[in-house]
Amino acid sequence: MYTTPPPTGPARPSAAEANEAIRLLVETSGQGEDWPSQAYEFLLGEWAAGVSAEAEPVGAMDR
Repeated sequence: MYTTPPPTGPARPSAAEANEAIRLLVETSGQGEDWPSQAYEFLLGEWAAGVSAEAEPVGAMDR
């Protein structure tokens, strides 16, 4: 039987962890400095992936 190997590399953060990282980024960004848009976009993508991974699969309520 075929089994999927365990993932390699760093684990993705949960949605809550990514959300906290976004809050920290916003709170610590200095006034007058360029907004760290690349960091924000990366963290937003991590948050979105965390939210979709934590969501119930479609049809799960039908069982």
